[in-house]
Amino acid sequence: MRVTRATTVLLSLATLCATACRGDRDHTPPPPETAAKPDVASAPAATPPAAAGALGNLGPLSSMLADKLDAPGPYDPPRQSKDFDAGKPHWLTLDLGGEIGELAPMSLFGGGALIELHALLQRLDRLAADANVQGLLVRFTDVGLDMATAEEVRGAFHKFKDGGRRKLVCHADTPTNAVYYLMTACDSVGVQPVGEVMIPGPMAMPLHLRGLLDKLGVVPDFVHVGAFKGAAEPLTRTEPSKEMRETLTAVVDQAYLTMQTGIAAGRNMTPETAAQRIDEALFTSEGALAAGLVDSVATYEDFRTQHTSGAPWKQVKLKDSARGGGFDMEKLQAFLGLVPPKRPTEPHIALVYALGSIIDGRGQGTLGARQQIAGRTLAAAIDNLTDDANVAAILLRVDSGGGSAMASEQIWRALQRAKEKKPIIVSMGGVAASGGYYISCGATKIFALANTLTGSIGVVGGKIAVEGMLEKVGIRTFPIGKGKRAAMWSGMTPWTEGERASVLATMEEIYQVFLGRVASGRGKSPEEIHTIAQGRVWTGAAAKERGLVDELGGLTEALAEARKLTGVSAEVPLEVYPPEPTIKDIIEGFDTGPSLIRAAAEQQLVPGLGAALGPAGLAAVHRVLAQLDGLREQPIQTALIWPVLTR
Repeated sequence: MRVTRATTVLLSLATLCATACRGDRDHTPPPPETAAKPDVASAPAATPPAAAGALGNLGPLSSMLADKLDAPGPYDPPRQSKDFDAGKPHWLTLDLGGEIGELAPMSLFGGGALIELHALLQRLDRLAADANVQGLLVRFTDVGLDMATAEEVRGAFHKFKDGGRRKLVCHADTPTNAVYYLMTACDSVGVQPVGEVMIPGPMAMPLHLRGLLDKLGVVPDFVHVGAFKGAAEPLTRTEPSKEMRETLTAVVDQAYLTMQTGIAAGRNMTPETAAQRIDEALFTSEGALAAGLVDSVATYEDFRTQHTSGAPWKQVKLKDSARGGGFDMEKLQAFLGLVPPKRPTEPHIALVYALGSIIDGRGQGTLGARQQIAGRTLAAAIDNLTDDANVAAILLRVDSGGGSAMASEQIWRALQRAKEKKPIIVSMGGVAASGGYYISCGATKIFALANTLTGSIGVVGGKIAVEGMLEKVGIRTFPIGKGKRAAMWSGMTPWTEGERASVLATMEEIYQVFLGRVASGRGKSPEEIHTIAQGRVWTGAAAKERGLVDELGGLTEALAEARKLTGVSAEVPLEVYPPEPTIKDIIEGFDTGPSLIRAAAEQQLVPGLGAALGPAGLAAVHRVLAQLDGLREQPIQTALIWPVLTR
């Protein structure tokens, strides 16, 4: 929760545990992470990373330029066999590299490749629809994803195989926890010679700064409603509370269970043997072969030859080239605002993304909607979709640890207006907690993954008082004001007892509103919700048992439900919000203040760190910069260092 002058008290809808789970990324070493989404650019998987990062995400311009840069050079490996014929039976190959996430934020300075989850799911569906496709080879290179996302992609892998009608094989250099769990859905798993398989299991690592703050003379002054609302604990305590330990243990247990079950089923082991393999943790490529974790130790090229059995093959990209690789004038005209963007003109489903921290106001408008949830911006978009008779249902995809209580209420009200006219289906990603759950709770139906982090129905807020630290270096302040509490929001001194009591009373009122919203949405009493609220973070599996979500499933299952309720055919295209950015969005979203400072910092920091940290490490750097940017915009907001769920 954060406290501001404008709203007095806001829901911390971001939660320590929720962000911890975001740390279950596959990379080594694991860097600290925050709740913000990685500010990384999207590019087709086959595009060279350096070129993709330089292009950033500029809508149709980046995709058109990427198509040209993707053309193989004279010394690049072939993209298809010499005998390939799309009209005859063949194999396909797909390279996956970088973070798998929801949407690629707009970034002029790049920051690595981001694989958009929905694009990946759609691509697998399209490949499966081709009767000539006999099998698919997926190559993993430094892929980062959390366990909930791995669940979703693993389900899509099984759907592609269609009970054995098509083959799916996978190859990687050094797969770790979530990636290896995902690969166990494949018919055959290959690893590079002198590679490794690393499956030590999930771990939470809270980092507590209270001891350092005490030495610096900094006073963290926070209050919370709900015994489990522990977002401020790294600042206020020297060690996790028993409630936080209980929460993190449950989260880690669910991630472990998912890994163990998946490995056992995919590798034809008993759960006990899978647990033994996780305990052993580290395997050389040959050791992994002996342990039954992989089927082949071979270079990618040899692995491809082994499994295609001499059949023709072709490498495909995550996204189809624009008009077969040609210049798409229509998309360019839409980008420049010369023609309106295309929207379905028949009854259809609107897929609305709600990603990142929930903030007041417009934020960076439609452009910023790829990485932040601005109350006014998203509420206006929902109202417009509500008034459009061709929008049969709204599918809200939520991936957020929360933020502003006022903005959450604003979005909740817009969704309730929409619900009076059409179904609202919620699909929760890796995190839909606190404010992320607030905006979800009134939906017609809620879907979550077993490892989704949700709930966190509680409030926490405060400030950091730095007067003592400044005095240590000879800096003194002399506040002059009129009014008993004129200095209440000063970052120099802690609250008085009266001020703290006033803040807590306001937070209690917000908590009661939050309980009421959840109770009405879930068909329970506020008292019943209170027993499972109090800031407690639940996994999706636990949330379903307690009635906080309706079904376990991902975006695919939620979309199927929306189509079932409305009768909209799967052939009808989706309307997606936020849409591809236009030049108007870029101009409106440009900010010469904090965002420009952040962008300049990224430009200076990212190139030097890329080689050392890898894609997931860069993602963590971007998340830290994003949160620092938020500090500048909300001076009273507090940046927290979150626990890291490692591989």
